[in-house]
Amino acid sequence: MINRQSKNRVYRQGFTLIEILIVVVILGILASIVIAQFRDASGDAMKAAFLINGKTFVESAMRFQLDTGQFLEDSSSGALPAGFEQYVQPEKWVGGTPIGGVWDAELNSFGITSALGVHFNGSGATRDDAYMAQLDAAVDDGDLATGGFRKIAGDRYYFIIAD
Repeated sequence: MINRQSKNRVYRQGFTLIEILIVVVILGILASIVIAQFRDASGDAMKAAFLINGKTFVESAMRFQLDTGQFLEDSSSGALPAGFEQYVQPEKWVGGTPIGGVWDAELNSFGITSALGVHFNGSGATRDDAYMAQLDAAVDDGDLATGGFRKIAGDRYYFIIAD
């Protein structure tokens, strides 16, 4: 006896085009969410690296001042001040900051005695006051006009060592 039902069975193999499109759309949505979160995380990491390097450089500059009795010299933007190579890793200074711009030391200029910070001189990304105010809020008073981290000129944001 022949089983007629088994002849009429249709076996489905694979996925339909609609099913594949639905999976692709879902994967695209998930990918966009993940990429946005990684972008935010990398931005936060750059800010944290800038603040850590800045604090390290300030502590090193204070140590320099204690050892030599002098503040760091006023150097060209991106150039390591003389004698500072014994206190910091020079490649971290001359390689630019994690947020763009270059490191710079100021002595008796812009109304301050000694400071070091970032000069956005066209090297890498340039940051605005709103961005830098977020950094200021993380380490100081959130006001770029006062405190230990300030805007001292149009494109210069510095950790103040001595007023």
